[in-house]
Amino acid sequence: MSLKDIYDALYANYGPQHWWPADTTFEVMVGAILTQNTAWSNVEKAIANLRKNNCLTARRLVDTPPEQLAQWLKPSGYFNIKARRLQNYCRWYLAQGEWEQLNTRTTPELRQALLSVNGVGPETADDILLYAFERPVFVIDAYTRRLFSRLEIIQKNEDYESLRIRFENALKPVGKHHTRLFNEYHALIVHHTKQYCRKRPRCHTCCLRHFCRYTTP
Repeated sequence: MSLKDIYDALYANYGPQHWWPADTTFEVMVGAILTQNTAWSNVEKAIANLRKNNCLTARRLVDTPPEQLAQWLKPSGYFNIKARRLQNYCRWYLAQGEWEQLNTRTTPELRQALLSVNGVGPETADDILLYAFERPVFVIDAYTRRLFSRLEIIQKNEDYESLRIRFENALKPVGKHHTRLFNEYHALIVHHTKQYCRKRPRCHTCCLRHFCRYTTP
């Protein structure tokens, strides 16, 4: 059983996911920061608040009083922390010349720059790299860890960087369109784990059940 076998099974079952759900590349970045420690449905409510208040640009976010911004972000949870993190990111983003200038950097350079921003960890940085800058990096999140540890391909406690490099190295020989593949694969993992490979999984109807020896506790 290879990572490509699992991808093929997920894709055959669910089809293309058309991720990331956002109207602009900057909105992708905002969503990547707000989705930390919360469900995407809550992020959508917070982004809707920003859109309603005409506050979905880096400049407007920086200029908004932190207390006001926190109120708009309240649905996403940890709203005071996220308001600070989002404004930190926006100040950095503006200072770096926004998307056009940042996109001139190599992927390793851009990743390191993103990780230098207070509040941006590896998963958030890779979400931004993959979905906003269309760079071939594989995102490792809690859904990925849950699914592939149950499939006995990884250990739950493996460190982020080792897993990211492992997935990228295993999948890059599959084809030249790495970014598209990584994008689709991550989206399929999220969809599948939300529907079937939950904390209390629905194993009997899972499209991966023939690959998996995990049984519901």
